[in-house]
This record gives sequence, structure tokens and C-alpha cells, in this order.
Amino acid sequence: MTPMSKSHPYCLPRVPRVPRLPLLGAVALLAVGTLSAPTQAAERPATTTPSATGAATPPVVTPTPRSMKSAGRDIRVPARVRLVLGDAVDTPSAAVIKRALAAAGVRHIDTDAAAVATPASRTHGAELTVVAGSVKDPEVVGALRAAGGTVPGTLVAEGYSLASRGDTIVLAGNDGDGIYYAAQTLRQLVTGKHSVAAVSITDHPAMRLRGSIEGFYGAPWSHSDRLDQLAFYGEIKANTYIYTPKDDTYLREEWREPYPADKLADLRELIEQATAHHVDFTYALSPGLSVCYSDPADVNALKEKLGTLYEQGARGFYVALDDISYTKWNCAADQEKYGTPGRGSAGRAQADLLNAVQHDFIDGHPDAGPLQFVPTEYSDTADSAYKAVLREQLDPKVVVQWTGTDVVPPSISVADAEAASAVWGRKVFLWDNYPVNDYGQTAGRLLMAPYDKREAGLHKALSGIVLNPMNQAAPSKVALFGGASFAWNDKDYDPVRTWRAAADYLAGGDRATTRALLAFFDTQHMAPTFGDTNWQPQAPELASRLAGFTTAWNSGSHVRRHTALRELGGYADVLSRAPEQIRAGVRDPAFLAQTKPWLDALDLWGGALNATLDGLRAQLHSESGQADFTEAADLAKKAAAITTIPGTTRPQGKIKVADGVLDTFIEQAPTM
Repeated sequence: MTPMSKSHPYCLPRVPRVPRLPLLGAVALLAVGTLSAPTQAAERPATTTPSATGAATPPVVTPTPRSMKSAGRDIRVPARVRLVLGDAVDTPSAAVIKRALAAAGVRHIDTDAAAVATPASRTHGAELTVVAGSVKDPEVVGALRAAGGTVPGTLVAEGYSLASRGDTIVLAGNDGDGIYYAAQTLRQLVTGKHSVAAVSITDHPAMRLRGSIEGFYGAPWSHSDRLDQLAFYGEIKANTYIYTPKDDTYLREEWREPYPADKLADLRELIEQATAHHVDFTYALSPGLSVCYSDPADVNALKEKLGTLYEQGARGFYVALDDISYTKWNCAADQEKYGTPGRGSAGRAQADLLNAVQHDFIDGHPDAGPLQFVPTEYSDTADSAYKAVLREQLDPKVVVQWTGTDVVPPSISVADAEAASAVWGRKVFLWDNYPVNDYGQTAGRLLMAPYDKREAGLHKALSGIVLNPMNQAAPSKVALFGGASFAWNDKDYDPVRTWRAAADYLAGGDRATTRALLAFFDTQHMAPTFGDTNWQPQAPELASRLAGFTTAWNSGSHVRRHTALRELGGYADVLSRAPEQIRAGVRDPAFLAQTKPWLDALDLWGGALNATLDGLRAQLHSESGQADFTEAADLAKKAAAITTIPGTTRPQGKIKVADGVLDTFIEQAPTM
């Protein structure tokens, strides 16, 4: 939504359920057979640390569960297990459970419902039983309590309970989404090749809507990018994807025109992918550039376009009226009906259009979610004639989006959101313009700082949060990882812990790659606003290390200088080796392709930093170090000349790597 540059989570039909599996004394299901080892990076095991009592500290789970307690030592996972699935478990949830078990070393899964009645008996030597189903199923509840789990008093949508103890693991969802999210948590509880953390968890999301809005200007995501993102959202418990790429002419300039068959087929595939990963695909139409609000033909064209997407399986719908002028009409008829163009008349016209869509289209499709809408005045909390009219006349079911106190706000407080909710007369839905990089201040940058500066408690005033990501889809996962975690549990959200978890996710659990990614992220930490203020600083870790080095060097102490060189040299090695480690350790080819210019530049900047330190070492031995400083300057010059990949981002620019921090140090070091 940046001007130079914006479903209800329970409305989509889910994919077919697996057949009902009686939990006590009934027919057996065919054995699943031998499972292959997982290939997805996210399936690699986490690690735990034994406590003084011998119980393992549970691994980090993201989003942070509302309640997670250790239940003792890790569960031993044998090569063969028994899996019992209730009828509320759909195929995708069962698949996630099976992949998690494969990551824990399971090679054979059997289902033998008759054996459940006699826990001492084992099917084909299975020593572990995994039960998954609805918390409303008495048999699942019985298994949950027997495993030390807790049944919540109130069943919040998308919530779940999980218990793992002794020879049993139980996943009980409050609904189908909850079962899927319990499975995603199980995936993170794998602590080794043959172990799963013993825990008791009860959990549910704080916000109803969580995910992303593809609303940036510039190079769009590819179809494969979108398919990958939708799978990723399921893993991080995000449930919303709003499709509104500015390059889709059938959304904006040609919104009245039907999609060609091939483009409609792509949209159907995206909707099916979203459904398979428990994500609601929300289709956003942007008619504001040409719509005649008073023309019944235009109103019908809008409803018909949404109807086409309904036929493809979409159940979330959205009208975007951002980045348009409301000081002029697109047709003379609007002048006649609404009068002189302006804020109040624009509000009346938009209210009529939106109410017509809600009443005539949404209300006529009971499985569709409430209409969503981004207004023309989408930022700030100041009242206006435009907001007043919409507050009074817009159907209260329509969900209104808001970008915060500015288009790119430096922070968002509970008070800010409460003020916005008051001015719009309903809980607002946050369109957060981070990590979007389609405006001038972001030229040459990836925005990879933690998702931060959003106050705990925002769930009280917001109906949800979606982040507007970068042109680069795969690197956007770092911020999206944090945004989904915050929206799920803002009270217990830790930005740094979640940032590290995102790096670990991309690294597939490999510690060296995680460290390299964090060092790389630090060089892309700066987050600008539209003005001169940056709401996230550049390279805070590197800046702190360089500041400490400078202080030690300026002390004049020979010993302190040697120590400082050794310490900074260690981190310089991490930086210089990070690109190679990332290329070797990150399995996502899209991440490597989309970060390539920045990794190439970091290669050179890392070399320049090492050459600079060599020059300073030479000075300690009464040498000039000039050759090293010259090499550093040459490498820095080459690094600074690297540009973004043509056609992949807006605006194009020269690659920035820890600018204002690393380049300044290298330039000033020879005269320190």
C-alpha cells in the first residue's frame, strides 16, 4: 500500500477429511508402510537441555504457546508407532503428524484401533501411541487426560491441547484448524532422532486474522513464490493471505474484465494450496481508479467478479480503495447523486458500494467471511468527514483495515489502536507496512530486523494483523515469522527469540547456518519510515562490536588492542564466511536466489573488514599497513557497486550492507 509502492479465518471449506478411525475397539486401518526421511528443513530436530532434575527443558515453540509445561524426560520414539486418528483430522493434518514422526526416527506407522482398549498390547511391536482428534470427542479427551493434558474450559477457535508423556502423545484440537496447529507444534517438539519433548500444552490465538497481504508495488511474486508462501503460512500458524498484487491488471485497471482461463487456473491452484495449509485465501478487488459508485452496472460487475472467485473456492473477499483520489469523481452520475467531490461525499459513495457488496453478495453466501475493506484514509487516528460517514453508515460487519499512525509507522501502541478503533467504530485490522521495500528509503535494502515495536495487548483493539512483505518473497519470511507469532500471542512475544527461531527455521536447525544467517540479518537490520527517522537501527550487533573495538583501540594499551583485534577478528570471520555458509546450509533455492546480490556484497565487505584488521595488526608491529588498507578500500568499492537484480524490486538501487556502520569503520580505520 505504500503510495510509492495493502476473510474470515474460518470460512474456507477444508480439504476432504480422512475416514473416521474409531478410537476404542473397532476396525483397524491399513498400515501406512515405510516412511522416507523428511527433506524439508523445518522437519529437522530441535535440541533440549537437561535440567537439574533430569527433565528436559522444552524446545522453543513458535508461536509461543499460552501454556507449556514440561512433563519430565523426553519420550523415546521407536521405529514403529501406532497412530489413531479421529474423524476431525483432515489429510493435511495427518501428513504433518507423519512427517514429524519421521523426523523423530519413525519408519513404520500402524493404526490398530482394537489395541487402544488394551494399552499393554502393542501392534507389531509398536511402543508409542499417537492419538489425534477433536477435543469434543470423549475418547480423545480421555486419552488427553491420561497423558497428563488439560482440557480447556472455553474452546476458542483454532485452539488445541497437546500432551506427550510416557508411551502416549495426544493432539486434541478445538476444531479442524486446531488439530492442524497441534500437528505443527508436534513438529517442533522433536528433540532428536528418537525423542520428543514430554510436555503439556494448551494454546489458542489472540487475534482472529494473522498473515500477509501481497499489496506492494514493483516486481510481483511468482506463482511458485505464492505457492511456497502459502505452505509456509500453515507452518507458522498464519491463517490469512490477501491477494492484491498491484501488477494484476484484472484487480485494478481492468477490474471489470473476466480473468483469462490460464490466470483463473492459477488462482484456483492458489486457493487449493491455501486450503490445504489451513490458510484463507482472500481476494481483493481495487475498483477505485474508474468505478462509478452510482452505476448499478459497475456494482454488479464488482459482485460478478467476486462471484467468479467464489466459484474457484475463495471464501474471503475484500475491496481496496487505497491510493486513489477522492477529490474528483470518475463519472458525472456520482456528481449528481453525491454532490461535490470531497471527504464526506466520498464516504457516502464508498459506504453505498461496500454495503451493496456485503448485503447482496456476502450475506447471500453463508460460508463467505465478512467483507474486508481498506479505506482511502488508511493511516492516522484523526477523525474526518470521510471517517465519520463510514463510521455511521458502513455495515458493522465490514472489516476495516488501518496501517497505523502513519503509512510506515515507527511503532504501534495499544492506545494508537484503540484510537483507530474508536474513529472507525469497530476493531480495526492492521495492515502493517513491514517489511515492504517498495519506497525510496528502502532502495537497495532487504528489511530483515525482528518484527518489533508493536505493543503487547494489541489483540484487545485489533481484529488481526497482516504484514505487507518485500518484493523478495523468501527473505520476507523472517518478518512474517515474527508477525504471525505476535498475532498469535502478543502477550508472550519475544522479538529476539522469534528472530532467532526464524533463522533456525531457514537453516533447518543447523547451528553454523543459523549463526551465519543472524550475522547476515544484522547487516540488513535497518528499517526506515517515509521520513528521515529509522524505526530499526542498522547493524546493532556489528555496531556494538565496532564501538567496543574503537574504545579499546583508542585506549592506547598494547594489550587491549591485541585483545580487541582477536575478538573483532572472530566476528569478522563469521561475517566473511556467512555467505558461503548460507549458500551451503539454506535449502531454499528461492532464498538464495533472491538474496544473491546482498550475499555477494557481504562476501566483499567481509573481506574488506578482514583486510582492515590486517592493516591494524601491521600497525601494532610498527608497519604502515597501507597495502592492507588499500585492499580493503578496493573491496569496499567493488561491494558498493553491486546493484539489485534488474526487474526484481522497486526502486532499483545499489546494494546496502550495514551502511553507515561497516563502511564508515573501514574508511576511518587507517587514521585511528
